[in-house]
Amino acid sequence: METKNVMIVGVGGQGSLLASKLLGRLLVDEGYDVKVSEVHGMSQRGGSVVTYVRFGDRVYSPVIEDGEADFIISFEKLEAARYVDKLKKDGTVIVNTQQIDPMPVIIGAQTYPETVLDSMREKGVNVDAIDALDLAVRAGSAKACNIVLMGRLAKYFGISAEKWEAAIKNTVKPQFVEMNIKAFELGYNKADN
Repeated sequence: METKNVMIVGVGGQGSLLASKLLGRLLVDEGYDVKVSEVHGMSQRGGSVVTYVRFGDRVYSPVIEDGEADFIISFEKLEAARYVDKLKKDGTVIVNTQQIDPMPVIIGAQTYPETVLDSMREKGVNVDAIDALDLAVRAGSAKACNIVLMGRLAKYFGISAEKWEAAIKNTVKPQFVEMNIKAFELGYNKADN
């Protein structure tokens, strides 16, 4: 199998590291060689966080170069636009429609680009937008956006929902398993846009 590349991007505190851990565990359990690399940019202060997950028969490097990502999972719209150059021509961006204002917007120096997803679509990017925050709240916690997005990603993989749920059980703390499985199922079962 040729190496597949998944980028998980977001803002510090959104759970992107747990999402990459879950995805990595699932893929190892499926018998793939997996490499994971994390880049923290002021994550404790709401800065950008990027995780690379590469898997296949044999993976030699954890880093995804421009034009190599099969999927970008974005926890926020502007983060999707920031990293869209990493996407393959036929790749997909799965993006939470949540808006988190960066510091220049908060202090009034800039405005948030309202048409960021439309701009990506106009450039031919395959955008799968989902209101992960709403689904996470329905699952029991706004913090479950990461697992909702993993549920959406699962629709593109040939790995059963049961195997994803087993990986959730082996990755999250026991008291959060039920909520996270519900969040996964809401993302997985969301109707296509």
